[in-house]
Amino acid sequence: MGVAVRNEAANVSSNINVTPMVDVMLVLLIIFMVITPMLQNKVQVEMATVENPTNMPDADKEDAIVVGVTRDGSVYLGQNKIALSELGSAVQGKLADKPGKTVFFRADARAKYIDVENAIDAVRTAGVEEVGLLTQKKEAAGAGGE
Repeated sequence: MGVAVRNEAANVSSNINVTPMVDVMLVLLIIFMVITPMLQNKVQVEMATVENPTNMPDADKEDAIVVGVTRDGSVYLGQNKIALSELGSAVQGKLADKPGKTVFFRADARAKYIDVENAIDAVRTAGVEEVGLLTQKKEAAGAGGE
């Protein structure tokens, strides 16, 4: 009489299927690519449009100091609303280890001039020498020409 021996270990496949992992990683990559630009718009303002804007690539950097002035005169430092009287000391605290850095302003096109001027004055009295005013490029009215 013989004994029947089953060799199940010979049929085991040790291959790893990475397709589901790659699918999940691609979905996460797409989600992060869509959300990242939304996180960088600090305060929703409709900036003034100009025909020949000056390129300011430093304004898009992570450590850029951006002050926003909305239509109703509210002042924001980054994403945080701040009182105008506290703006100078807050900016001075951020610039303690980085002297000579530019502070960028995103002012709403419909904001009162005095509100923007007061915010700039508060920053200038804190010791900031360079101020950048951010604008948007004016869209062309028609492709056919005028």
